[in-house]
Amino acid sequence: MSVEHVLTTCPYCGTGCYFFLQVVDGRLVGVVPCKTDEISLGRLCIKGYNAHAFVQHPDRLKHPMIRIDGELKPVSWDDALGRFAEELRRIREKHGPDSIAILASAKCTNEDNYLFQKLARAVVGTNNVDHCARLCHASTVTGLLYSFGSGAMTNTVPEFEKADCILVTGSNTLEAHPLIGSRILRALDRGAKVIVIDPRDTPLSRLATIKLNQISGTDIAWINGMIKLIIDEGLYDEDFVNARTEAFEELKEAVKGYNLAKVESITGIPGQMLAEAARVYAKSKKAMVAYAMGVTQHSNGTDLVKALANLSMVTGHIGKESTGLNPLRGQCNVQGACDAGGLPNLFPGYQRVDDKSARAKFEAAWGVRLPEKPGLTLTCAIEEAAAGKLKAMVVFGENVMLSDPDLNHVEEALKKLELLVVADIFPTETIKFAHIVLPAACYAEKDGTFTSTDRAIRVLRKAVDPPGEALPDWQIACDIGRRLGSKGFEFSSSAQIMDEMASVTPIYAGIDHARADNTVLRWPCPAKDHPGTRILHTQKFTKGLGTFAPVHHSPPAEETSEDYPLILTTGRNLFQYHTGTMTRRSPKLEREAPEPYAEVNRADAKRLGVSDGERVMVSSRRGSIALKARVTERIIQGSIFIPFHYAEAAANRLTNAALDPDSKIPEFKVCAVRLEKA
Repeated sequence: MSVEHVLTTCPYCGTGCYFFLQVVDGRLVGVVPCKTDEISLGRLCIKGYNAHAFVQHPDRLKHPMIRIDGELKPVSWDDALGRFAEELRRIREKHGPDSIAILASAKCTNEDNYLFQKLARAVVGTNNVDHCARLCHASTVTGLLYSFGSGAMTNTVPEFEKADCILVTGSNTLEAHPLIGSRILRALDRGAKVIVIDPRDTPLSRLATIKLNQISGTDIAWINGMIKLIIDEGLYDEDFVNARTEAFEELKEAVKGYNLAKVESITGIPGQMLAEAARVYAKSKKAMVAYAMGVTQHSNGTDLVKALANLSMVTGHIGKESTGLNPLRGQCNVQGACDAGGLPNLFPGYQRVDDKSARAKFEAAWGVRLPEKPGLTLTCAIEEAAAGKLKAMVVFGENVMLSDPDLNHVEEALKKLELLVVADIFPTETIKFAHIVLPAACYAEKDGTFTSTDRAIRVLRKAVDPPGEALPDWQIACDIGRRLGSKGFEFSSSAQIMDEMASVTPIYAGIDHARADNTVLRWPCPAKDHPGTRILHTQKFTKGLGTFAPVHHSPPAEETSEDYPLILTTGRNLFQYHTGTMTRRSPKLEREAPEPYAEVNRADAKRLGVSDGERVMVSSRRGSIALKARVTERIIQGSIFIPFHYAEAAANRLTNAALDPDSKIPEFKVCAVRLEKA
């Protein structure tokens, strides 16, 4: 009997916990926490403890497939990649390179994603490359680049324990990021004040020092209300504001009208309770803000992120230990996929594609002329496909037919493509529309790196072989790059890919696999002798001076009406993850949360004559789904909550594809619906 314990990184949320995969005679049998890991501290959440369960599931894709006479049929890799290259070449020659889009993946490694964007730019000749950050934290990147010059978490996960105050908004932390939530609980135990502002009653809000429930879509109003009170009462950090920021007078003018009475009328938050929260946050020596997709997934998500940046800067709670503005990334490598250039307007390391000097650097490194115009976002690519302008889409590790808004429209768009290629580990809803399917290796079957939510480079180590003929994504990208005539895809290991990425990415310049294997490195890490950067913006902001943004409350893109009187908000639960591809094939996780549900406030349920556990129909202007009602006080009156993991009652059949004008993120968190008995 052969027994191994292989240290690797969890494939679920962005916390980046290390654990050991237990391997017996070439099969995964379990997971053991890593006691020396500074992130997990020898603990795991329920998903982490079950991270082995899906890997060797019989549903795994094992062979390449091509759709022949309407059916997907197994073929050789040579046939599949030959057809892939042939069709891509045909479409590029007939319709131009911008008729093609490549979707990178937050579930793939940094090395994979670096090659995906290189394939798009250097081989196809388009900046049409994007990934699911467009659906979760695109507004974080756009908003924080404006305010700070860097679109990432300013501090680190361990620092939550030492904070005096933690303001959590738009994050169900104990369910979506349990190991970060546990740090917040330890801070609470040692006397920290925890403020939770959320339209739902979450596990963390029940324990919070101050709990406030706002109406979905009104966040800028309460943030501006806090800032006005902080300025009016002289609680702002005048020295920090004068020395480290610009446009303060514009901010003061913008928040003038947000008195407590007006804010209460907009948000539903009692004015005096908001005032108490503002004073606690401003007066604390070390105060952190943590947020997630309850902030970002709005049609004004970028302005909302800027508002939180305003709050952090006006109080001087940034650039020091246990302070800062801290977006909690929802997937294992959504931070790294952004860092690696999986965005239509940015090369690796957030270097702009329309910047002549940045483009010249990449042209020299890759030996080709590169496109100047920023490409299509994921959300705009779907629109272009629906209009018949986008002809081909290559999708690595994304399930757009469950994760994107207004799925009926997405389905129409995918059906119009001349070529849809999907590389994934399981059959997904998206694969039903694919012309070519490529079987990929999962996290346990390859080497590489993820970058966690706090910018730490976390190492993946291969524990078992992939099933059948499945290959690591970087090998698939290399093969198709070579078939299309490129000489820049001659890699024999993921370590070599990271070396090239580091050579063109200043914030990763000091990172390689050997260093990441031995120590925790966080970017920016500009040289091989640099220890990495734990806290951003300590002496100055990445852009120099932090910029206040005079933003204002605006209503959601879709408001309630007589026909659609309830607000729908969507999100996750503790046991499932994203589109359920992995967790729904993990028996213990599926046992705990096996079916979709709609959380309905008790007063609304009584008015509608709906009982707990009864099947209901939820409808929006875009579609309808049937599922069970869960009558509860966890959701405020006038709103319902549906997790988006379940294909059989896909919440995104209902959601609104209205986009934030700056980041192009959809408004998943607010749409108008009605609920009735099924």
